[in-house]
Amino acid sequence: MKQLEAQYKKILSDYMLNQTEKNLYIAQNFTRQLIQKSIAPEDVVSIHKNAVEAIFPNRMGESQPAYDFLIEVMVHYGMAHREHQSLLQKQAEYELEMKIATNIQKTLLKSYVPELQSIDIGMVSFPIRKMNGDYVHFFHDGEEYLSVAVTDVVGKGVPAALCMSMVKYGLETLSYAYKDPSYVLEVINRVIEKGVDDSMFVSMFYGCLDIRQNIFSYASAGHEPALHYRAKQDEFIPLEAKGLLLGVLSETKYTFHEIVLEEDDLIIMMTDGVTEFRGQDDLNSREIISALIKENKYLSAQQLCLLLYREIEKIQDFKLTDDFTVVILKNRFTF
Repeated sequence: MKQLEAQYKKILSDYMLNQTEKNLYIAQNFTRQLIQKSIAPEDVVSIHKNAVEAIFPNRMGESQPAYDFLIEVMVHYGMAHREHQSLLQKQAEYELEMKIATNIQKTLLKSYVPELQSIDIGMVSFPIRKMNGDYVHFFHDGEEYLSVAVTDVVGKGVPAALCMSMVKYGLETLSYAYKDPSYVLEVINRVIEKGVDDSMFVSMFYGCLDIRQNIFSYASAGHEPALHYRAKQDEFIPLEAKGLLLGVLSETKYTFHEIVLEEDDLIIMMTDGVTEFRGQDDLNSREIISALIKENKYLSAQQLCLLLYREIEKIQDFKLTDDFTVVILKNRFTF
């Protein structure tokens, strides 16, 4: 610090003597040294004060309180400035991480909706931010079986994107066993438990439809229950299935259930971004969803998904608070 004070004193003295552009240029270059050595603003004022006092010892009496006041102001300014710079740096790091995570999702986590003659499939998935915390995976084996996994990852940034990648590739490696929802969840659970930290939670609803037998088997790992619309009875049945979130305990067991699908029946699978109307506790989201589907059941599965999104977004004043994902299977006919 003494060396800097001596340098500054010389620069200031030369400027007071000559007051040229060259002197100002030298002073401006000197600020780089101050920045490189992380000299705080209040210390710069103190260096200037000491230099003035040394150059003009008889003129400091009246200006001394003013300098002391400026130093106090600059102490608080420096603290606020450093905090601001720290926040900017964290924001830049977060934006970079989100960009990487979004790129991972766009390149590795695309959901391809299969086209079947007997089953009408619809899907919408809208993130509230750049990266979607929801993921949907389909597996289609000719016209015999169709499986669907609806996943919600509670986490952010690259770790969440990598977690979803683990889920995707885990599901893809289970093509030999996709007909067994319990087994699928148990394997994915062990994969996630080994590779994900404790701060991240993953829920999944997994269903497999035997298209020829019209049997839909399903299991859940802490996920939002699906809905079964029974067309003949004109009623909705929640597909409840108890199961621990994925990645909590490695040896967790999951049970599956079965239902029979008849012609024009619907299966509605969703994440909690569809059913949680935050700030509107007086509304029953499932009753609203059921009423919308019942009134518009003649629409295609994709049209129903889009209708749900538009109407629920409208109910929440176009301020959805979570990622919105819904998948609908509509049984066109039975064999």
